[in-house]
Amino acid sequence: MILITGATGQFGKLTIDFLLQKGVQPSEILALVRTEAAGNSFQARGIGVRVADYGDKDSLLRAFQGVTKLLFVSSSDLANRLQQHKNVVEAAAEIGINHVIYTSFQRKNDSENSPLWQVAESHLATENWIKASGLNYTILKNNLYLDFVPGFIGEKVLETGVIYLPAGTGKLSAVLRSDMAEAAAILLKLDAHTAKEFNFSNETAVSYEEIAAELSQLSGKSINFVSPTVEEYQTTLSSYGVPAEVVSIFAAFAAAQAQGELDAVSTDLSNILGRKPVSILDFVRRVYAS
Repeated sequence: MILITGATGQFGKLTIDFLLQKGVQPSEILALVRTEAAGNSFQARGIGVRVADYGDKDSLLRAFQGVTKLLFVSSSDLANRLQQHKNVVEAAAEIGINHVIYTSFQRKNDSENSPLWQVAESHLATENWIKASGLNYTILKNNLYLDFVPGFIGEKVLETGVIYLPAGTGKLSAVLRSDMAEAAAILLKLDAHTAKEFNFSNETAVSYEEIAAELSQLSGKSINFVSPTVEEYQTTLSSYGVPAEVVSIFAAFAAAQAQGELDAVSTDLSNILGRKPVSILDFVRRVYAS
């Protein structure tokens, strides 16, 4: 049995959809949800449902019974993620799940000096716990979701004529969430790739200068890239009423891009998918052409 955690989240839902598309029977899939009601839509499709919470290890032990493969989708609760992830790893090891696939993150800097440390700390600890647990594992080092990039570019960039982001000359090799989820589904179908780590990045890295040039060509307008200081960026976002925690995350990812943390290119995703992932500039054209 394949169990997908975070099944009501976008990555989990997409992975289940791809498993079904690739011939896995609904009866072979389990969706982990936090409430019975959240499982209704899965049950209607013939998918099994297990109810548990990352914060409750006993509930995880019950939910993991009979599971052979686990897609462990990382928690979005940054404040409590360390303990939540420890619970998942310990429960998976105690049950003896055959293979755990964990959604981690792409990075170059594992130190506390990383601008992404608030995100990185729990991921690094989780990877270490998984490796020390004796579980068969595959770690997916997911780059930034390409789906989020319009948030950095600006939804009204064609009106304002400016991409305003403290990314400097840094480049990014972001990938669509759906491409990553499809690759995860492929790996879940296979009985290989244990003790493996995959870099889920695009094959090319692109700067915001290049994105601005692409948008200029697309729109026939002059689109410029402006890179303020991180402090100026935070002040500007705050002045528009953006919540402090959102400002902090956006600033951290912008700083990471400026430092070259997210420009690691890789063919790992292409090799698993059997095709190239959607490129950054193709995605930008698709979003802003409409």
